[in-house]
Amino acid sequence: MTAAPVIVAARRTPIGTAGRGFAAHPVDALAAPVLAEVAAHVAPAGLEIDDVVLGNCMGPGGDLARVAALGAGLGTSVPGVTVDRQCGSGLDAVMQAASRVRAGDARLVLAGGAESASTAPHRLWPETGERYTRAPFTPTGFADPDMGPAAEHLAAVRGITRDRQDAWAERSHRLALDAQQAGRFDDELVAVDGVARDDRPRAMTAALLGRFAPAFATEHGESAAGGGTGTVTAGNSCGFSDGAAAMAVTLPELARELGLPALRVRAAAVAAGDPALPGLGAAPAAAAALDRAGLTARDLGFVEITEAFAAQVLAVSDALGLDEAVVNTDGGAIALGHPWGASGAVLVVRLAARMLDADDDRPGLAACSIGGGQGIAMIVERAA
Repeated sequence: MTAAPVIVAARRTPIGTAGRGFAAHPVDALAAPVLAEVAAHVAPAGLEIDDVVLGNCMGPGGDLARVAALGAGLGTSVPGVTVDRQCGSGLDAVMQAASRVRAGDARLVLAGGAESASTAPHRLWPETGERYTRAPFTPTGFADPDMGPAAEHLAAVRGITRDRQDAWAERSHRLALDAQQAGRFDDELVAVDGVARDDRPRAMTAALLGRFAPAFATEHGESAAGGGTGTVTAGNSCGFSDGAAAMAVTLPELARELGLPALRVRAAAVAAGDPALPGLGAAPAAAAALDRAGLTARDLGFVEITEAFAAQVLAVSDALGLDEAVVNTDGGAIALGHPWGASGAVLVVRLAARMLDADDDRPGLAACSIGGGQGIAMIVERAA
């Protein structure tokens, strides 16, 4: 049986708020520098890169992974494939790479994700000439809420209060600022054209967050945009962002040969549920991954969940019975930003940074909720 695949050299760009530091960078220009950095770390082994797998949601097409691999200077013999599972795309790319290594179909795959909200092309529906803003997540006859109204509905259904959401948002910014100032992000970051720091984390207080008005109208009447009784605001939600993340997925013997610290992929799962509650999708996926790993939520020492909205991450935490003290302990997407197709890979980069620097052998969980009611999750542990 092939040994469990391992993850090494996990890196990411800084995450930029859309329209700011990376405003003129197409998505391949974000992915290429990270791929080049990861490739440089594994190059001394002399092993050919079997493939590049990247997640992406909103780019121009043309197979981002192949374009970015060429741009990274990996050579014309290195193929690439692009994965779209919306906000779970980057994590799905890592999962696919791990499956291929585990099956013996590859020995070294670079995997991750990239997104440029700033340069995503505008498209038009041919029938009406109206702007195409996002893909439909479901066909006619199923609920297909935008993610903001869906988060509002989830908060109402699960009883997640405004105060609790704002407290989580304040925590996210505070922890991210602390991590940034302490240099805990430095080793995982690949500077791109002089942009070397995440630009979104800022000092937030409960009083400041409390001044944000409810942001989203919903089909269920919980709020009206700019007023009403809703609980989801711009303050307790993520921002539109640009960024990329990548890592090498390979055999444990390569990691040992290079002396690189590694995470072993122990289990992974995808799941699906009610499209009306997409923010909850990470919970059944994580539960399935935990079951496959023979673990419970209380066995986890490290958890990274995409913070698209505080309501969403809190609902997932409640459903799984997580210890919130181990969730996103250097802040999450509310503070750092949410570059959709990259965010799942960013979770793994963050797990690697946290787990490989800690005197704690407990496993870690990365999990994303996905538009349309899907979820994806991966369990990793430190490799011996």
